[in-house]
Amino acid sequence: MIVVDRLGNVITNGEKQNNLLEKLYGTVIGRCVLKILVCRFVSNIGGWYMNSSLSKHMIKSFIEENKIDMSQYIDKKFTSYNDFFTRKIIEGKRPFLVNDNVLISPADSKLSCYRIDDDSCFLIKNTLYSLSDLLNNDILAKEYLNGYCLIFRLSVDDYHRYSYIDDGKIIESKYIPGEFHTVNPIANDYYPIYKRNSRNYTIIESKNFGKLIQMEVGAMMVGKIVNYDKKYCHKGEEKGYFEFGGSTVIILFKDNQVIIDDDIIKNTNEDKETVVKLGETIGKKYSREVK
Repeated sequence: MIVVDRLGNVITNGEKQNNLLEKLYGTVIGRCVLKILVCRFVSNIGGWYMNSSLSKHMIKSFIEENKIDMSQYIDKKFTSYNDFFTRKIIEGKRPFLVNDNVLISPADSKLSCYRIDDDSCFLIKNTLYSLSDLLNNDILAKEYLNGYCLIFRLSVDDYHRYSYIDDGKIIESKYIPGEFHTVNPIANDYYPIYKRNSRNYTIIESKNFGKLIQMEVGAMMVGKIVNYDKKYCHKGEEKGYFEFGGSTVIILFKDNQVIIDDDIIKNTNEDKETVVKLGETIGKKYSREVK
């Protein structure tokens, strides 16, 4: 899928990771290697390494290759690659409008937006998924008929902390175990990702957008999702973060709760993802007067 900014300019994706995954998924030997990589034992070893000081040597080259602007982040000496990966941004670098009518992005990411109907299957990283598959709950999925499914895909160079999009009360949090897998879009040519990835979702009775669901999805290797235990949430407040392994945030809205910005709808209809930053305006509260 093509990635564009809010002005429609095409953003270049990392070809190195795509080429590696093509080899893993496109050959018998590659898929055998992949089977080993995603097993729990190997994943745990990878997690240990990324949390150890041995992984620090990877940080400098990663910053240079991905042209990451470190002036946006709190200055500190990182103790491991994972410490770097979960770095915190300087307060004020991701501003957002406090206006109740404004819908904000929960993360730095590439955004796609889809309507939900009886036969909806969402193209998530080259594989089609029903909402029931994602939630592992047929009854809950039916509540969001005619609503919106927003998919925020984080790549490895993105800021991996995410926030709540509105004030509200936490109704329920659910963890769904699964196998770790890869996060790159090309990966889904052979394996369904979300059915095998661990994921957390939170049901929120929000102040301005009704009963919404925010889901976080893990990835291959560490892929750990860390959410803070909360009874109430506030717009722009950090909800949690992903450890190493680019990941995804999904938000579900019921019908007549939100109006998504036209450029995002247009881009999705043209099979394009839209680059958005945490706190960036991506829509507004639904009203009968303005549709």
